[in-house]
Amino acid sequence: MRLIFHILLALILAIVVGLGATWVTTTRGTDFGTLTIGAWTARPRTGTSDIDPYSRATIARSGELPIGTGDGIAFLATTDDNKRPLDGRCDVVVSGVTPAARFWTLTLYDRKGYLVANSLQRYGFTSEEIVRNSDGSFAVRVASRARAGNWLPTGGIERYVLMLRLYDTPVGVGTRTQRDAPMPSIATGGCS
Repeated sequence: MRLIFHILLALILAIVVGLGATWVTTTRGTDFGTLTIGAWTARPRTGTSDIDPYSRATIARSGELPIGTGDGIAFLATTDDNKRPLDGRCDVVVSGVTPAARFWTLTLYDRKGYLVANSLQRYGFTSEEIVRNSDGSFAVRVASRARAGNWLPTGGIERYVLMLRLYDTPVGVGTRTQRDAPMPSIATGGCS
């Protein structure tokens, strides 16, 4: 009887640990094949047949359709360049240039992956509509209150995610450094 009890206890413990580890990797992701440049993170193999099983499980759980490797790459940012979490009550400036791409989008999502509701119905910018400086650089102000220039309203949510999608770009699996792919900087200013 004691042997059966120990076997059942071991099985229950194995199930709990296995399911817990699976939940953590599908909700928080893994670092397998991750490309990190500044505050931006991408998984270039996600849109390929070389995708790791953890990323595959994450996609199945979220329902997100990844960008195919020949089409482009998606970078996520949940913190600024100083590793401070992106806060919708603070003024955040995304500035600089993007890597070479035919087209790009910068979109604001909540932590669950939904667009952030706001009265302007402005959820992001594209490379075709953004106002640029004379040198080709740009600055997008992400804040709860209206700002001059390229303003992306946060609706005052506590935490959010920025997604920069680059379409028809050479950035991918072989990219390793900021020199290979000059990503925009993310800086947090004052908070209300």
